[in-house]
Amino acid sequence: MVLALGHIHSKNILHRDLKPKNILLTKSNVIKIGDFGISKMLDHTFDMAKTATGTPYYLSPEIIKAEPYNFKADIWSLGVLLYEMCAFHPPFTA
Repeated sequence: MVLALGHIHSKNILHRDLKPKNILLTKSNVIKIGDFGISKMLDHTFDMAKTATGTPYYLSPEIIKAEPYNFKADIWSLGVLLYEMCAFHPPFTA
């Protein structure tokens, strides 16, 4: 998942909706990221997005505070996702 996220970030694509439903596993155990419906293409790696969009459990603090955000928001979502995979529940319930 980290390699896939690194790949889309190298193409300046911000996914903005990483969650279990959007992580796919093929028959040959290859992990893929799906549902790019609300993703955003940034012109440069230092650009920021402003639209608050995504699934609430996986939103980064910047998005919740309606602040500009970048690729780090996807890294936050990945961290929440990995926590949930290990603990079998989301890290935040509020």
